Amino acid sequence: MSLTSTRARTRQLLIETAMQMFDSGAFPSITEVAHAAQLSRATAYRYFPTQSALVSAVVAETLSPMRHFQPTRQEATERIDELLTFAFPKMLQHEGTLRAALHLSLTQWAQSQSEETVLVKEKLVRGNRKNLLQTVAEPLVDELPPELFQRVIHALSVVYGSEIFLVMKDIWGCDNQTLQDVAKWMAKAIVRQAREDAQKPPVAG
Repeated sequence: MSLTSTRARTRQLLIETAMQMFDSGAFPSITEVAHAAQLSRATAYRYFPTQSALVSAVVAETLSPMRHFQPTRQEATERIDELLTFAFPKMLQHEGTLRAALHLSLTQWAQSQSEETVLVKEKLVRGNRKNLLQTVAEPLVDELPPELFQRVIHALSVVYGSEIFLVMKDIWGCDNQTLQDVAKWMAKAIVRQAREDAQKPPVAG
């Protein structure tokens, strides 16, 4: 069922308010987002009954441009570079939101390991990068055996994502440009290694 225009505007207001708060470094509760949006707590909970639902909606809004990305190049390495050039500036623009998703994911993992926590009410679902990386790396299907192609996708999923922010910025203190340069270098190395592995003769049994 589609939302009425009024409900759609209210939902969008909550998402945009939460995004602004996340991007400023806060990790607000639904009640705090409702207050900042000048809405009642009950109204906010009708749209987002859990913090996971709110974070998922905000992340979906943040990553929306990437979902519509279509590569224009033919060669796999160039397509991956094209994606990273397009996506990283947009992701870094909303770094706080993506870090909030990581924070919630880690919190839920810790809760799932605790004997005191029987059930996490609603788990944050992640994995937006899967289909996108499959599409971008598609030319490699004809070059690599299936298991090697899947390994490339797995490796690229470490390079393309907000997790790299934590390593490059928090541990190494890199600026945004250096982060992107290193990510592109890693992506090229992954594809180059996969191509080399594909050319190796099979090991005799």
